[in-house]
Amino acid sequence: MADNFLERHQEEYELRKEKWLRKKKHLPKIKRQLEKPDDEAL
Repeated sequence: MADNFLERHQEEYELRKEKWLRKKKHLPKIKRQLEKPDDEAL
């Protein structure tokens, strides 16, 4: 086994995760309007 194998992969994972989270946060959120029927008794 190579030295620092797990540590290196953990660091790469953390960087990818941080990049993904930053990208995810900048996406516009889609707010859905709930369509309510005119007659609430249905």
